[in-house]
Amino acid sequence: MNGWSDAPRRGRGFSLRTLIVLRWLTIMGQSAAILTAYQGLHFPLPLWPCLIVIAISAAVNVGAMARVRRLDASLPDGRQTAIHLGFDIFQLGILLGLTGGLENPFCLLLVAPVTIAAAALPGRQALMLGLLALIAVGVLFFWSEPLPWRPHENFHLPTLYRLGMAMALVTGVVFTAGYAWRVAADAEKLELALATTQDVLQREQRLAALGGLAAAAAHELGTPLATIQVVAKELQRASAPDSDAAEDAALILQQAERCRGILTQLSQQPEGDDALYADVSLKALLEEVVEPHRGFDLAFEVLVKTPPGQPAPRVRRLPEVVHGLSTLVENAADFAATTVRVQAVVDAGWIEIDILDDGPGFASDILPRLGEPYVTSRPQGKARQALAAQIAAAARPSKRSTAEAPIAPSQGGMGLGFFIARTLLERTGGSVSVGQGLPQSEARGASRGARVAVRWARPALEVAA
Repeated sequence: MNGWSDAPRRGRGFSLRTLIVLRWLTIMGQSAAILTAYQGLHFPLPLWPCLIVIAISAAVNVGAMARVRRLDASLPDGRQTAIHLGFDIFQLGILLGLTGGLENPFCLLLVAPVTIAAAALPGRQALMLGLLALIAVGVLFFWSEPLPWRPHENFHLPTLYRLGMAMALVTGVVFTAGYAWRVAADAEKLELALATTQDVLQREQRLAALGGLAAAAAHELGTPLATIQVVAKELQRASAPDSDAAEDAALILQQAERCRGILTQLSQQPEGDDALYADVSLKALLEEVVEPHRGFDLAFEVLVKTPPGQPAPRVRRLPEVVHGLSTLVENAADFAATTVRVQAVVDAGWIEIDILDDGPGFASDILPRLGEPYVTSRPQGKARQALAAQIAAAARPSKRSTAEAPIAPSQGGMGLGFFIARTLLERTGGSVSVGQGLPQSEARGASRGARVAVRWARPALEVAA
C-alpha cells in the first residue's frame, strides 16, 4: 500500500473508555462462542486454556477501567490505541491457535483490529499492527491445535485449502486496511478544509464587524469633533495673533480636521483607484508606508533587492497593502530600540517584504496567538513617548508652524492591528509569517528583535508590463 506515513494525516486514535467497551464486547463474544461449542455442540476443545486466555483479556480490561478512574481518559490517544489493538491481535491469535488455527472460520476476525488501526491511527502504527496480524497468520499456518469437531468424526482440511485461507487473510488485511486508511485520510482532509474555511469566514466576519464599528464610531464622533473645532476657533479669535494660546488653538484645529478626514474616509464607501496612483515602483510603495512614522528617535531603512541586472518591479498600489504594511511598520516602531528596516526581496516568482526591528522580539506566550483579535503586548513605545514629547513641546513658547510637529499614528491597545493587517494582506494574496528580526551583529545586546514577512506571488502584486 502506498502512503503508509504520518505525513497525510496524524491519526487520533480512540479514548480509553471506547477501547474498554470494545474489549468487553469482544470478551462476551469469545466466551459465548467457546461455551456454545463446548456445551451446545459438544466439541472437544481445550476449555480451560481458552477460558484462561479470555480471563487475561478481562483482567487487562479491569486494569484499564481502574486507570480511567484515576486519569482523564476521555481524549483520544493514538499510542494507547495501538498498544490495546496489538494486545487484541495477540490474544485472538492465541485463541485461534487453541481452536484450529486457519481452519477455524473465526480467523476472519484478525482483519478487524487492523482495519480499525488503519482508520484511526498514524500510518506507521497501523503498519506495525498490520505486520503483527500477518505474523499471526503465518504462525497459525504452521502451528495450531486441531479444529474441534464432533466426537468419532475425523475432520481435516487439506494443506492447499489452509494455504488459500492464509492468502485470503493476507489479502483481506492489506486491502481492507488500505481502503479504510484512504477513506479516513480523505475524511480528515475534508475536515481540515472545512475547519480552514470556517476560520477564514470567522475572520472575515470579525473584520466586517470592525468595519461596522468604525462606521458607527465615525458617526458618533462627528458631533464631539465639531464642538472641539468650534471651541478652538473661539479660542483662536479671542487670543492675540502671535500668542501661545493662538498657536495651541491652531494645532487643535489642525488635528481635529485631520480626525474629521479620517472619520470621513471610514464612513464612506471605497471608490475606484486614482489612475495616477494605480501603480507605483516598489521602492515608492515602501517609502509611502514608512514616511508617516519618520521623525522620531529611530532609524528607518528602506531597501529593495532584485536579481542582478533587473530593475525593481512596479506594483499595484492597493489600499489593503498600504494599510496593512503601515500597521506592521507602526508595530515595529513601537518595539524597536534604534532601527526599523523595511526591505523587499524580489526573485523570479515572488515578492517578499520584510519588516524587521531590533526590539525585544515576540513574547513566547503571544507568538502562537498572533493574528487573533484582542491579542496584544504593546508597550508605551517610541511613538507614544514621542507624542507626549510633542504635546509638551507644543505647550512651550515657540514660533514653529503646526506643520512642523509630526504627530504619531494612533496607538490602539486592543490587539486589533496585527489581526486587521494580516487579514487585509491575505486578501491580496499575500502570506504573513513572523520570526526573528535584525541579525545579532546589527541588534543591540542579546535581543534579536522581531521580523514580519509578507510574501506574494509576483502576478498578485506586480503590474503587468
